[in-house]
Amino acid sequence: MDEKYSKDEIYNKLCEILEEEFEIDKSLFKADANLFSDLDLDSIDAVDLAVRLQQFTDKRISPKEFKQIQTLNDVVEAIYNLL
Repeated sequence: MDEKYSKDEIYNKLCEILEEEFEIDKSLFKADANLFSDLDLDSIDAVDLAVRLQQFTDKRISPKEFKQIQTLNDVVEAIYNLL
């Protein structure tokens, strides 16, 4: 991917994936929403999300960095820093 997305664009794509692929109510989407306790993702969902984000960015989040991700904002920051 040659293009660098803004944090807003990444956040919007993340929310779109969560709503469409994981059927999460968009009213729950807040930057500080925890992926596990607030959005009820489990570890398998998190891996699926990482795969979807990899398809979106053509970049892979390292397993070490992936383990640090807890909130929607953490995901946005990780993706933004990859690009």
